[in-house]
Amino acid sequence: MNRRTFLQVITAGGAVAALRDAGAGPVTTDAIGDQVQTVARGQLPDFADTPELRELYQYAVARGGELQYIPCTCGCGRFGHKSNRECYIKTVHGDGSLTFTSHAAT
Repeated sequence: MNRRTFLQVITAGGAVAALRDAGAGPVTTDAIGDQVQTVARGQLPDFADTPELRELYQYAVARGGELQYIPCTCGCGRFGHKSNRECYIKTVHGDGSLTFTSHAAT
């Protein structure tokens, strides 16, 4: 690879990383010990860091309306979860951003 191609690849990679991180808040821990992160619409949380987890979180975003009718079987009802959707998505905000929880990933 020549220098010019190398610089183009590095610059493109940096731009993709910057776009990915734009609009993402910090990862924090909630009252039950799960990681939470608010991200802009179309983004996934930092803790969706494997292909399998990305696929699961993407499914939860795309099919959240269906997941809200499926009870969770992990026992998280004691934490106030009413459906399987809440194991992935903690809050949907008016601006389209989402607060994700790591509950499903742990």
